[in-house]
Amino acid sequence: MASHRKPRNTSTLTGVRTPAALGPAVGITTAALTSVVLLAPSAGAAPSDPAPNLEEVQKQVDGLYHQAGVATQKYNAAKEHTAAQRKRVDRLLDDVAKRTESLNAARQELGSFAAAQYRTGGISGTATLLLADDPQQYFDDSHLMNRLTDRQKAAVDGFEKEQAATAKKRAEAAKSLTRLTDSQATLRETKEDVQKKLASARTLLSKLTAKEKARLAAIEKQKEEAAARRAQELAARQAAAQREQEQSGSSGTATDHNYAAMATKAIDFAKAQLGKPYVWGATGPDSFDCSGLTQAAWKAAGVSLPRTTWDQVKVGTTVPVDQARPGDLVFYFSDISHVGLYIGDGQVIDAPRPGKNVETIPMTYMPIYSVVRPA
Repeated sequence: MASHRKPRNTSTLTGVRTPAALGPAVGITTAALTSVVLLAPSAGAAPSDPAPNLEEVQKQVDGLYHQAGVATQKYNAAKEHTAAQRKRVDRLLDDVAKRTESLNAARQELGSFAAAQYRTGGISGTATLLLADDPQQYFDDSHLMNRLTDRQKAAVDGFEKEQAATAKKRAEAAKSLTRLTDSQATLRETKEDVQKKLASARTLLSKLTAKEKARLAAIEKQKEEAAARRAQELAARQAAAQREQEQSGSSGTATDHNYAAMATKAIDFAKAQLGKPYVWGATGPDSFDCSGLTQAAWKAAGVSLPRTTWDQVKVGTTVPVDQARPGDLVFYFSDISHVGLYIGDGQVIDAPRPGKNVETIPMTYMPIYSVVRPA
């Protein structure tokens, strides 16, 4: 008869008693169970993610917004190119339609000549004379046909030229349609790229707690204060440069006064947009992106600027940063993906990024690429 001895208890390093008899039955050895107990979190404690490095988060968010800004300029360029290509296609298709009408008219004229030739039977003139019931009528018809020969030749030549021209225009229209399709595809791709970058930035920010967001705002404020100090120093250098120009008599010319008048109009327009939301790809009147704002501002002053930062930077005269004047365009980053309107005292009016409004910021808030005087 089997013995019914009480099973012996064993102790682990943690003080947890484990029935030795359960080991082989369940397939878990004492050592394995001990490891589980040692590695398991304490009772009631939930695993938590390490606190994020907010400086790194700020850097990542800024980087994503910068990438979105670059993609926005690509979108603006693709949109402008697509619009121009669509106009060209429409113009070519209208031309083809008009040429087709002319071609049909020429074809009808050739048809009338072909019908007249068919009525003569296509036989020789001598045979026609011998077979004619009325020789006099033959001579009359023959004279008429001789007169029509030149017209017929001209009609044939005209038809051939019109046919060739129409075929050429149709080929141009087909190529333009292909380019339009490519432009539209690029437009869709850049739009998706912008949206992905912005979504990534929003995702990063959404993971922060209220306390972390407050700390992030404090970091941002420190960045603004540092930029403001640099802007004040820059404004002092600009004022000194202006005084030197006045003393040398190189300022105050008619050209300077004319530029100042136009710049005032551009700045007044930009100031009227303060508080309006940034929307990528927007050119007003209710929202703007950075180059859309500068384009609209200088348009109010009678100066036509291109759509993108990459084209705007090529218009006008590049001047040293220390010699910037109100109305100048300030371009940022080595890839020239952002622009603001300088208003003096080290400040620019800027349409910054999604989630923010048109605002005044220190000129030195972002790394400056160049300053351009557009008129």
